[in-house]
Amino acid sequence: MQTITDIGTLIVRTPGTLGSRPRIAGTRVSVQRVAAWYKTGMNAEEIVERMGNLTLAQVYAALTYYHANQEEIEDYLIAEKSSYEQLANEMVQSV
Repeated sequence: MQTITDIGTLIVRTPGTLGSRPRIAGTRVSVQRVAAWYKTGMNAEEIVERMGNLTLAQVYAALTYYHANQEEIEDYLIAEKSSYEQLANEMVQSV
């Protein structure tokens, strides 16, 4: 018998986990992380291959969430890049 998955259950937010950012249910992989890999040119199959613990359905759910809520996820990506750049600058200045 075929198992049916409600795609609405694949992406969740949990207070206290990953800053309450959307993530793939049952994992600590954020939609933001999947979107970042996608934006580097990786396709869904390559992301699954890279992670090893995600299914194609989970990655497509994350990409669907990204495309449906692009402004939210882009804001997270911008904040992440800014934090990275600030940390990198602090590391260079401390050397």
